Amino acid sequence: MLRTLIGMGLVLIIILGYAVHSNTVDSEYYLFETSNSESNLELIQLEENMSEWYVVTNSAITWVNTTVTGAPQGSILKLDASGVDWYHTPSLGQDDKDFNCKEFSPDYVDLIETCIKGPFHEINLDEQNMMIGLVSLDLPIGGLGSIQADTLDEANETSQKIINDNSRIITWKVSIMDSEGNIVSSQGLELTTNITTHDLISVEEFKLDPIQESIYSLATLVGCFTLLLILPMIAYFSAVYKEKRDEEARLGTPEIEIKE
Repeated sequence: MLRTLIGMGLVLIIILGYAVHSNTVDSEYYLFETSNSESNLELIQLEENMSEWYVVTNSAITWVNTTVTGAPQGSILKLDASGVDWYHTPSLGQDDKDFNCKEFSPDYVDLIETCIKGPFHEINLDEQNMMIGLVSLDLPIGGLGSIQADTLDEANETSQKIINDNSRIITWKVSIMDSEGNIVSSQGLELTTNITTHDLISVEEFKLDPIQESIYSLATLVGCFTLLLILPMIAYFSAVYKEKRDEEARLGTPEIEIKE
């Protein structure tokens, strides 16, 4: 039994060593870094003293954030994007809230908010004065993404294609309306809109530290086999000890002489 466990351990060590070696020497995964820079948009007012503005962007955008202060009570903020459907939910961007923009899960609709996709979204400024939206789900939100490719050149092309495919001309229109849909006066209002854009910075192959991974793998293997060996070894030594005690007791028992 002990030889079987040792043999299995050696086989697992060889398999783990090959896995670490193959992922270190020839990895199929590459990491690409983007700028992930935030910039304020210069909005153009459509009509003097009226709360309607527009701006045109031509970048790869993830986040769009519009903040309004000083709006009359009961006002509604509407953000319309011509040229793209984007995502919004009241919990989007809040650390203490759960939301999901990538897929709709009807079974968990009571537990987690699902983003709504559309060309425009509205919020009531009495409830919150900030609208946060997500334009692209393909771009790395944190500025660091991963792709699978055969070569570094292919990884560069794929990464740049992701940026190019999400760089589009979008006309943003910001409106503040009353409860009846009429545009309110812009006097006393402060409006800011900023976006997060992405440009490709670098692409590099994902690599593992072979020494560190080998230590982790060996420690895991030793821990697993230690747990596997403890109970069998306890049972084995208990049986040996019991057999030894029985043998000593048998030898210490005087033989009964049978008289003829």
